[in-house]
Amino acid sequence: MHSKLVRVLGQEQLRPIAGHLTAVTVYAVLQGAAFALLVPVLSALLDGDAGRAAPWLGLLAAVTATTGVAYYVQALLGFRTAVSTTGLLHHRLGERLGRLGVGWFSRARLAPLTRLATAGVGEVTQLFAHLLAPLITSVVTPLTVLVVMFFLDWRLAAAMAATLPLLYLAYRWSASAIGRTDEIVDAAMARSDDRIFEFAQCQPVIRAFGRAHAQNDLLDQDMRRQHDIGLSRLRRTTVARGAFGATVQLSVTALLGIATALALGGSIDAAEVIALAVLLVRFSEPVAALSDAGGALRAVWNRLDQLDEIFRTPSLPEPAEPRRPADATVEISGVRFRYPDSPGAEPVLDRLEAVLPANSMTALVGPSGSGKTTVTRLIARFWDVDEGSVRIGGVDVRDIDADTLASQVAMVFQDVYLFEGTMEDNVRVGRPGATDAEVAEAAGLARVDEIVDRLPHGWNTPVGEGGTSLSGGERQRISLARAILKQAPVLILDEATSALDPVNEMAISDTLRALAGRRTLLVIAHRLPTVVAADRILVLQDGRVTESGTHEDLLAADGTYRRFWQERSRVQGWRLHSSEAGKG
Repeated sequence: MHSKLVRVLGQEQLRPIAGHLTAVTVYAVLQGAAFALLVPVLSALLDGDAGRAAPWLGLLAAVTATTGVAYYVQALLGFRTAVSTTGLLHHRLGERLGRLGVGWFSRARLAPLTRLATAGVGEVTQLFAHLLAPLITSVVTPLTVLVVMFFLDWRLAAAMAATLPLLYLAYRWSASAIGRTDEIVDAAMARSDDRIFEFAQCQPVIRAFGRAHAQNDLLDQDMRRQHDIGLSRLRRTTVARGAFGATVQLSVTALLGIATALALGGSIDAAEVIALAVLLVRFSEPVAALSDAGGALRAVWNRLDQLDEIFRTPSLPEPAEPRRPADATVEISGVRFRYPDSPGAEPVLDRLEAVLPANSMTALVGPSGSGKTTVTRLIARFWDVDEGSVRIGGVDVRDIDADTLASQVAMVFQDVYLFEGTMEDNVRVGRPGATDAEVAEAAGLARVDEIVDRLPHGWNTPVGEGGTSLSGGERQRISLARAILKQAPVLILDEATSALDPVNEMAISDTLRALAGRRTLLVIAHRLPTVVAADRILVLQDGRVTESGTHEDLLAADGTYRRFWQERSRVQGWRLHSSEAGKG
């Protein structure tokens, strides 16, 4: 547990946790001592000896007052530890997610990760605010009573000690049963969360294809499944806690029977029997609470395991002696790569060789699934290659630290995501410290200024969550503008013009020609104007470059590119012909 807490919370948080543990332990011992002092007090009072009871009563009052102070101190430390741990854990989790390779997020499920970062953190930190004190008290207080009991009546103390293995086994069984049920419930909640996210995010698709009723049924099925699992959890938890509670009560009943037998045998008097009976009842109360505390601890432990899995996930290694690229030339040498979650599949890239000269424009074309997008992700080091190397300016990307590499590469993704805020906020993501003139220049190159001019609030127009208030083409232009504003020497565009109309597509193609002399451009495109504008075209097929050259060179060769060009030309001609026919 120590190593897990160190990974998740950090070494610096162990000191306040240790202080809280010490305070709770002191409180639990004092509580046990207060329970034990009831025996001499009650024994003297039941015998009618007020003089003998007075000093014990005074000591009981002093210990009780000290116990109250200790309770306040441990509760205060618990809440302080919980509050500080909450902020620290959110910060550490965010920092850790920021250091994980970007490729990890393509496999992560949004709903469970969101739930872990919100409710999961709260469940872990409640350990200090609400759970640790009852758990420790349930163990330390009865043990304190047991130790004191050896000084009062060793025979009854031995009988109490004999019940401990039975109580321990019953506790382990009940806590394990509750913990296993919590894992099942957590998995069901994760499925329901996924379905809710899917249902909310895919409303346009669901309605466009008339699947609203079907999706409602799927959502209802998951919700009913979660409800049924919740009822099953309630039944199992009730049985587990009931079984442990019954074990505790049977143990106490047996101990009371032994005390009664000792009294009937004349070993102890009636007053002492009554006092010991009260102590046995007080002994059983914290033990009975152990089942609830243990079950809650198991649930927290499950959540801690999930957080620990993230912290144990290896991030991409940082170089011990980072180097800086000499220029913006990109070289891909002998690269083999398959995705980490597909170990048995064929490599996506197989001995790939390619060179992107500095300050030139290279177009990457090929059929779907040929590995085009994978190439761009490896240049940005979303993953590390299995074999070979990817170099920028003569330096392997694995020898460039993360910040420097991020400053060298700007990307425009096919699936654009805008952050909730204004249009200007989203363009400035590229370089927050850019001047207004630089923002305006980048916006002009990406034709974002046309969007700004026609909106009533201009640059201050909110884009909505994920940019939902804008069209797909508008989102792509904003994404291109922020990439241009970044001024990275390597600019990668993955189908950046796919959602643009023909007029703006030609304008963006002009922009790319203007940038080609100042940036190293890698463009994945199926639109003909973008491809023709490239200085060099690479045809990717089956994870390898099968053809390379200018547009004219590749047309002259009767290969894959020529067939690609002819097919695209026929499609465009069909569209133009259809348009003309519609006018007639």
